[in-house]
Amino acid sequence: MSSAVDLHTSTIFDLRGRIALVSGGGTGIGLMIAGGLAANGARVYIGGRRKEVLERVADEWATHGKGIIIPFPLDVSSRESIIEAKTLIEQKEGKLHILVNNAGVSGPLSEFLNSPDAPENANAETLGNALFNDDGPDAWTALYKINTFSIYYMTTAFLGLLDKGSRDFEGYTSSVVNITSISGILKIAQRHFAYNSSKAAASHLTKMLATEIALKGIPVRVNSIAPGPFASEMTLDTITGPEELARVAQSLLPVPAGRSGSAGDIAGTVIYLSSLAGCYTNGQEIVVDGGYTAVNPSTA
Repeated sequence: MSSAVDLHTSTIFDLRGRIALVSGGGTGIGLMIAGGLAANGARVYIGGRRKEVLERVADEWATHGKGIIIPFPLDVSSRESIIEAKTLIEQKEGKLHILVNNAGVSGPLSEFLNSPDAPENANAETLGNALFNDDGPDAWTALYKINTFSIYYMTTAFLGLLDKGSRDFEGYTSSVVNITSISGILKIAQRHFAYNSSKAAASHLTKMLATEIALKGIPVRVNSIAPGPFASEMTLDTITGPEELARVAQSLLPVPAGRSGSAGDIAGTVIYLSSLAGCYTNGQEIVVDGGYTAVNPSTA
């Protein structure tokens, strides 16, 4: 029988000694996650394409003494950049315990979809033409490179270092957490077919990676989190009031929680999946959406 000490939060959610990497960690949800991991003991590397943003975040954290955050350049759409990031972590740490694939972009929009009186919605011909003449396949490819392809290449590149990290703590296995979206499980397009389908692909990719890695006997878990409406650069960094929440959520029915997600909501879920508490969870997607998918059409 487990002792009371074994079940204390200071034990099962302990991240001290863990090395983490968060892509897109300088703003929005990525920063919320990086801050949560650092505040609870992990040494966190944040990667992104904007050096000044990352360095400002790291300086602020160093000033306030809330944990260790280390910035470095990373373009998750480039295999060369991913390999450079792997080399950096390998040289400085020799292992990795937590990989959070968070980088994402929104992509092409079809604004008229949610406007019943828009001329594009007049009939089948006008709707089909409007959807067909979007930003084009190249825009879809650019979006998929970041939202979907990067999960595959980041996870496979760091798999060896994650395997090494799994051998550091008794009962612990390294964790990959992919940040997908409820947009990937909704049946409504929310004005962006490309984004929603890329997130659906990322959700299924999570399950395939988890299964194939487990079948090979490698002690690395792969899960995903599908956030609902959170404040981020995609949502202009802030969600204030019910009207703004409705605009961002693009839902048929309002979010039951009546608010956007908080840093604690997303960071707490990542901490669970990345600590001893979550080591029996693999190949799953956790929806953190304030009840959004409970009242709107989804595949969940």
